[in-house]
Order: sequence, then C-alpha cells, then structure tokens
Amino acid sequence: MNSKNATPKYSLFRNWLSLIGLVVTLGSLFSFALLLTFDALSSEASPYLGILTFVVSPMFLVFGMLLIGLGWLMHRRQVHKSLPGSPPPFLQIDFTRARDRRNLAVFFAGGLVFLLFAAMGSYHTYHFAESEMFCGQTCHPPMKPEYTAYTNSPHARVACTACHVGPGPTSFVKAKLNGVNQLQATLRNTYHRPIKTPIEGMRLAQETCEKCHWPKKFVGSLDRTFTRFLSDDDNTPVTTRLSLKVGGGDPTHGPVGGIHWHMNLGNKVEYIATDEKRQVIPWVRLTNTKGEVTEFRTKDFKDDPAKHTIRSMDCMACHNRPAHHFRAPGDAVDLAMSIGKIDPKLKAIKKNAVEVLSQDYATEAEALSKIAASLKTNYVNAANLDASIAAVQQIYRQNIFPEMKASWKVYPDNIGHKNWAGCFRCHDGQHKTADGKSAIGASDCNDCHTVISQVKGSMTDPLEGKRAKFEHPDAASEGTARDCTTCHSVSQ
Repeated sequence: MNSKNATPKYSLFRNWLSLIGLVVTLGSLFSFALLLTFDALSSEASPYLGILTFVVSPMFLVFGMLLIGLGWLMHRRQVHKSLPGSPPPFLQIDFTRARDRRNLAVFFAGGLVFLLFAAMGSYHTYHFAESEMFCGQTCHPPMKPEYTAYTNSPHARVACTACHVGPGPTSFVKAKLNGVNQLQATLRNTYHRPIKTPIEGMRLAQETCEKCHWPKKFVGSLDRTFTRFLSDDDNTPVTTRLSLKVGGGDPTHGPVGGIHWHMNLGNKVEYIATDEKRQVIPWVRLTNTKGEVTEFRTKDFKDDPAKHTIRSMDCMACHNRPAHHFRAPGDAVDLAMSIGKIDPKLKAIKKNAVEVLSQDYATEAEALSKIAASLKTNYVNAANLDASIAAVQQIYRQNIFPEMKASWKVYPDNIGHKNWAGCFRCHDGQHKTADGKSAIGASDCNDCHTVISQVKGSMTDPLEGKRAKFEHPDAASEGTARDCTTCHSVSQ
C-alpha cells in the first residue's frame, strides 16, 4: 500500500478536555508521590496525612481520568456529527497559526502552574495535617471535647500524633486504616457519642510518656495546697496542705517506695479489668525484684486468668487522662472561686453554680442560656455577677459537651480517688491471695500523703505565719557564715 494513501492513525483522546484531564491526573500522581515521600521520611506517622495520601489524591486521579474519558466521548460525538462515515481528523497544531501557538502556550503554562500549586499544596497540606488544629477542629467535629480539654492540659504543646500513632510499618498501616475509618464515620455521622475510651491499641507508655518523663527519676514528696469551698451560704473555704508521697521505683536514684513504686522498673504489676472502662479489677499479679510471684483476687473472681487480657501496669493505668481531663463541676468551681473568677462573696454561689452545671441540657447554647438565667434569678442586682456568670459558662464550655454526651461522668479519671475509684480499684482490702494470708491493703490516707495542716474559714496558706527558722544541722557551724558558699564551695 502506498504510504501516501494510507489512513493516518488517529486518537480521539487528542482534544483539549482530555489533555486537561491528563494534567490533573499527572498532578494527582505527583502529589501522591510527594505526600508519600513526606510520610515515609516523617519521624512521626500521621493517620490524617494518610487520608490525604490514600483518599484525597486518588480522588483527584479519578477526576482527571473522568475528564479524559469525557473529552473522548464529547469529541467522538462531535466528529461523527461533522464527518459521518469518514475518518476523524487529527488534532492538528499549526505553529504558523497565532491561535494554535497561543492555545499551546496557555496549555503548557497552565499545566506548569497546576503542578507548581500541586507541589506547594501538598507540602503545606502535609504540615497542616500534622497540626493539632486539623486533628481537633477542621476534619473532626466529633473530637471537639477532646481537643478542648487538650488545649487546656499540661500537654497542650505535645503533638497529637506523638501519643496516638506508633512507629514501625504495622502501626503505620493501622494508622492509615484508622484514619480512613474516622473520615468515613465523620462523613456518615456514625461516630460514637461519646468517643469510646480507653482506646484499644494505644501506644505503650514506654513509647510515649517516657520520651519526656524519665522513669528512673526519684520524685520524693511533693507539696500540694488545695482550697475547697463548702456548699453553705457563706461558701466557707477549707484550705488543706499536704505532702504527696510520689517516691520512685528505681533503687539507684532513691529509696524505692511511694506511689511510683508501682512503676514497671523493679516491680512488675499486672492486672485484669473485666469492664470496658477498666474500673473493675478483680485480679492482680505482682512479680517483685527477686522474681517472686504473688496473685491477688477478689472472692467473686474464680475464672482462669488466661481467659482474660492481662495488662501490665504503667503510667496510663493511673494517669489515664493526661491530655484530655474533664473537671467535675465541684472541682472546677472551687478553682474558679479560689482565683477570683467567681465571687466567693455571692451567697451560696458554690452550691448554685455546681447545681446549674450538673443539669442535663440538649445543646451547649441551651446550657449557656439557662446558666445565665438561673444565676440572674438567684442574684438580682448583685455586684460582679456578670463576671461570675461568664466564669460558670466557661467552665461548662471547657468540660461538658451535650452534643457529644461527653463530660466527667463518662470518662473515669484514675489519678487519685476523689471522683472515681482510682487507687481503690485495687487498694480496697478485697484482693487476697488464695490462702487468704496476704492482701492488697486498703490504703489509709497517710499511706500516700501526709496532711500537714488544714485551715477552715480562710483562703490563706495553712503555714503562713508559722514558718520555722532554719537551723544548721551542724551546731558548730551555726552563725559562722552568712552565705552557704563560704563553706559549701566547689573547691572544698
């Protein structure tokens, strides 16, 4: 066949819409590769970045391919209408025509700009996906309670992913799948209300807490002062100062004992929790530094421990709300009154504030409105009332979330034993060995803290005015020097 008479090859994909789809497709592939590289090189993997990498980028890829197919269909129909029965013409670009040169220049310039923005967008999206704002606000309305508590916690400057995403390929894959599931639940409005805790598969404390908190540190005793207000008309303050026996668990840095004796340094404490929130602990096993094993159980627990999940006690067993703590109304009102945000001179304000905060409301807007109305009814023409109402409303906004059914009522706080059993989950006197000769003691107050003093009816420091003069332990040195460095110098 004469080559001059041969029918030229032709592709219906050669149209501007399909070419735009090709640019979008290439851009999405470029963004996918860039995000995947960022994710692989990041020291902390993020499930939220996985959503962008494995969900959003493929969506643009599909969109680009749809444009390619749509351009093919539209151009095919156009060709058949204009040239029925004849082979379709080429998409011809004639550089001698100014229009073709202009269109081609616009196409290449637009493609380069698109790729540039794809690169910049991928880079900034990567950093935004790592931010706490993205985790708590932008993509996850269900996380409002946790995000609000987090921003008011001691860990507010620790990235969410530092605790919630583990290292290694297994954790990486789990995080990606979990991120996609979270997105799906949010879009379908099928997420739990409140968010379920404790989180299954949470990273061990050795991988999270102990990166900043040195486990071998000997803490000793900590001085703490608490001011509470009684629910009487005078809001009588009671200030208690106590020494909290934190201690330590490593004999090379201090005497082993105190609350941190439970840490998994020398003593290994294991337990079984039979409820979802881990508040019912009927079985405990202790392995001491000598390797001796002792089992304790309540009289009603007769199961084989092997049938249950045996957990090792670590930081999170007690510090289970380190970044998402919801204060009970009584505690929050006490704090606000002690720092002057709620006026203690308002008659029975402690009782009335706690009462109005403890009511059930359908929405936050309803709660704030009724809090203001109730307090205004109780305190007509009272001075400083507006500031006190604002403080009570702020307590509600920070700790109670009716739309998510989240509050201190549903999230146990195991540090201490005031609002939840905490320490007394095990130290209740009911956990005994099989022979009944040994038991986990029912803790007395002075086992973990020593009450130094209490003052009722005053918000002053219980030791104010009672300070003792320092006496040098070496009587012969008393009064010989004004400055300690005279004797305790680096040269001696």
